[in-house]
Amino acid sequence: MGRARLARLHGIATSYEPAPGRSVQITDDTVVAVLAALGVDASTPHAVRTALAASAEATDAALLPRTVVARPTRPPDLTGLPEGSVLGVETEDGAAQELGAPDPAALARLPLGIHVLHAHSPDGRTARAPLIVAPDRVPAPPRRSHGFLVQLYSLLSRQSWGMGDLGDLADLAAWSGRALGTGFVQLNPLHAAVPGPPTDPSPYRPSSRRFPDPVHLRIEHIPEYAHLTGAARLRADGLATRAAALRAGVLEGGALIDRDAVWALKREALELLWKVPLGPGRRAEYCDFLAEQGQALEDHATWCAIAELHGPDWRGWPAGLRDPRAAGVARLRPQLLDRIDFHCRLAWFTDQQLAGAQRAAREAGMGIGLVHDLAVGVHPSGADTWAQQDAFAAGMSIGAPPDAFNARGQDWGLPPWRPDALAAAGYAPYRELLRQLLRHAGALRIDHVMGLFRLWWVPEGRPPTEGTYVRYDGEAMLSVLALEAHRAGAAVIGEDLGTVEPGVRGALAERGVLGTSVLWFERDYGEPAPEAAAAPTPTSASSSAPTSAPESAAPARILAPDEWRSACLATVTTHDLPPTAARLTGEDVALRERLGLLAGPPERERSRARYELVEWMRELARRGLLPEGAGDEEGAVRAVHRFLLRTPARMIGVWLPDAVGDRRPQNLPGTWDEYPNWRVPISGPDGRPHTLEELAASPRLHALMRELSDGQY
Repeated sequence: MGRARLARLHGIATSYEPAPGRSVQITDDTVVAVLAALGVDASTPHAVRTALAASAEATDAALLPRTVVARPTRPPDLTGLPEGSVLGVETEDGAAQELGAPDPAALARLPLGIHVLHAHSPDGRTARAPLIVAPDRVPAPPRRSHGFLVQLYSLLSRQSWGMGDLGDLADLAAWSGRALGTGFVQLNPLHAAVPGPPTDPSPYRPSSRRFPDPVHLRIEHIPEYAHLTGAARLRADGLATRAAALRAGVLEGGALIDRDAVWALKREALELLWKVPLGPGRRAEYCDFLAEQGQALEDHATWCAIAELHGPDWRGWPAGLRDPRAAGVARLRPQLLDRIDFHCRLAWFTDQQLAGAQRAAREAGMGIGLVHDLAVGVHPSGADTWAQQDAFAAGMSIGAPPDAFNARGQDWGLPPWRPDALAAAGYAPYRELLRQLLRHAGALRIDHVMGLFRLWWVPEGRPPTEGTYVRYDGEAMLSVLALEAHRAGAAVIGEDLGTVEPGVRGALAERGVLGTSVLWFERDYGEPAPEAAAAPTPTSASSSAPTSAPESAAPARILAPDEWRSACLATVTTHDLPPTAARLTGEDVALRERLGLLAGPPERERSRARYELVEWMRELARRGLLPEGAGDEEGAVRAVHRFLLRTPARMIGVWLPDAVGDRRPQNLPGTWDEYPNWRVPISGPDGRPHTLEELAASPRLHALMRELSDGQY
């Protein structure tokens, strides 16, 4: 009982419900391991008693919570303050106010921002805590709109160096905004990857979420490129020639996108550009960027510089370099000043091109522009975990518990944030992360948004079945999100597919966070439909989205368009699901059969997929959305998007590969080397890669986008 009570005090679940009415107990070993990751010893009965006593003593002594959160409709709970206490506040702009007796409503009326709350009790005790005053809701999209969803690396043009880049992004935004009336472009995470070779191609296992990866740079668009002369110009021209060959290999030779090969060329070019002296104006602008980014950028660049010497896993570095504040790092830093400046310069170049892409989007008439993607975590060996070690739970990984699709559960290999450390720091790591991502965004997508409330922690060396849920302060996490989104004027989209505990979608909707609705998953699972095929159950889109339901799943009725929620991004498919053309032709099942990924006998899986497809085609025809008739692939792709138009969804996303009939998924969950995840270019029905220039001229794409441009908004 004592250990269970201690677990509850720290937000650790001792049981969970994988399905309504079914409870699974968490083992004591798991609870002890997770408590240890939070700095609490629960290994023996004596240790548990000691920890409980320490917790009670700390609670009794605390005048204020570690972080106080207020918003207009929810003043903070200050019932722990003794009668006669006096409060004061120091606002984020440096002004001091004496508030007198505790008045929670008065705190909620303070200006939005991150302040410091002071408390003085009659017995002489004093306390101070960060005070977050947030709006009730994040900004809404300015109007209903449609846009593209794209994995940037897959979007090659005739100018890119073997993978899509920020120049291609700016061109896509400028063209689609002006020619097609799109309101946004949603991207994959552009976070900095752990350097290779080989580099993990997944954008969802980054080294840092705080800084973008310079592999996305368009080299020729960096102003210093025009000032290369002599031998440096000849070397740059040679690199451009090699890049053209790399690009041709992908576009014409059937090669996969090779991030490491692209980076090798770009890095060599960037070394040349770094040596070009900055003009006075550029130098002043760079210095402003350095001052604005401060310690966070210095840490990131220092990690990059040390990684060049000792490899990309800081846990294996010499002991004196494993802490960014260690004396060993301080002694080494002067020797690495040039390399640190090089990586700072790359961060600046990338930030400028991101700003340019968002500017191009808004100038093209987009109401939102770029929608950046926040991955759920970072690589355990990367820059963020080195720089912010206190904020991460060592020896833990986030994942998912066992479910109907995966009896073994999932371990994503990403260390979780410590909820206690976030609260103690006034949520500064989270605030700074959001601020960075929202610098050049009109909206932010949050992968696995349920992680703002709880995450499944898996102790290192144990299977995912031996994990447990750890709770975060959802009110605080959402309030920080609302504040930073408000400051940026950006909307927020939560990827809420998968196991969602009761109340979470309601809490997100209350704060204005849009959900994610995928056509194939939008069914009434509480109202079985006779003679309906088993439908997919929503699951985490960045980890293990299924393409068919288990045999035991109950048939469910397709939701009518007017039954969809309005506060969502509505799509037909995602990066983790088959392209629509593959689903229509059965090629998605054939691919999974070749790779041994089917949940049951091939004929049964093919039969179920065909039944579901027939069910959808009948639904579309019944609603007058399939005038082309059965058997017309392009017509069927247009029809499912016509269906989305009939929903009240605020945002309608078109998977860019769908617009040209691509068959290959960008990611096939459950595979590693068996399938080239995150490495295939956008292609047509015949598998031939399409450049951005060809996409812009595609009759098939224009026919689909006319449906959205001409639709009723």
